[in-house]
Amino acid sequence: MKRVMVRYKVKADRAEENQKFVEDVYKELHATAPDGLRYATFKLEDGVTFIHVASIETENGENPLSLTEAFKAFQSDLRDRCEELPVATKLEDVGSYRFFEF
Repeated sequence: MKRVMVRYKVKADRAEENQKFVEDVYKELHATAPDGLRYATFKLEDGVTFIHVASIETENGENPLSLTEAFKAFQSDLRDRCEELPVATKLEDVGSYRFFEF
């Protein structure tokens, strides 16, 4: 199992566009229901900082998210939308309460 958090900040004039890309990813995930993935996205109060938290629980370690068309579209020009580029941080479980139980 691999858990990761990704944080980035988009340009103010691209925040709505970025959120639409994220929403499209969730539409595809709900439609295809890939196994081995738990995923959540949060937008901070500033309206331009996004945090994605993923738990990859596939046997081979492959991230099902990276196989979706909507996620590929989301990533296609992410660098251009960003004021601060994404930073991925591996997470180590210390404890949680229903956080990854949906």
